[in-house]
Amino acid sequence: MTIKVIIVDDQAMVRAGFAALLAAQSDIDVVGEAPDGREGVAVSRRSHPDVVLMDVRMPEMDGLEAARQLLDPPRGVTHRPKVLMLTTFDVDDYVYEALRAGASGFLLKDAPPADLISAVRVVAAGEALLAPSVTRRLIADFARQRPAPRRDGPALRRSGLTPRETEVLELIARGLSNQEIAESLVLAEQTVKTHIGRVLAKLGLRDRAQAVIFAYESGLVTPGQ
Repeated sequence: MTIKVIIVDDQAMVRAGFAALLAAQSDIDVVGEAPDGREGVAVSRRSHPDVVLMDVRMPEMDGLEAARQLLDPPRGVTHRPKVLMLTTFDVDDYVYEALRAGASGFLLKDAPPADLISAVRVVAAGEALLAPSVTRRLIADFARQRPAPRRDGPALRRSGLTPRETEVLELIARGLSNQEIAESLVLAEQTVKTHIGRVLAKLGLRDRAQAVIFAYESGLVTPGQ
């Protein structure tokens, strides 16, 4: 199946470079581009891409608001693409809020070309793209600005998670892959996937990215722990 992608970035050379790289892949089709968030939303509504590569800082409408509009569309709009944020290290708060809004992850703009191609495929397949070390820093730094909730706070108590599911959630938040979680808990990788599916269902979360945020906001994981 061909993955349809649009690129939303205010720098024409960035759009052109990403478009050329992705279009060279046999399973990826670049179906549109836009120089700002407002036009990006319009292009997405017309072309129905599978993945939107969304810059964070842009004129007219920034990537955060555009992501919100795409992921929480008005009544009558049924298409919801996967949104992959493009960022640098100096826009952490925006990325955090984008993940909360439902973005599937983020990619640093200076990442190697192979990482961009892989990211599009991972997100299109329905997985959250998390660069573990960067993700932990982003969310932990943001969480430090807020009062730390209790580890056994109401959000966790109401969640209905089993002790094993809580363990899995904590390891997700620490940036471990499915394979690493399986090794840590001495489980089959398929069993880990089953636990993750149940965690997301019980918490009403879209993906792994939102699970990481929940773990920090509920106090299950705390900065510097």
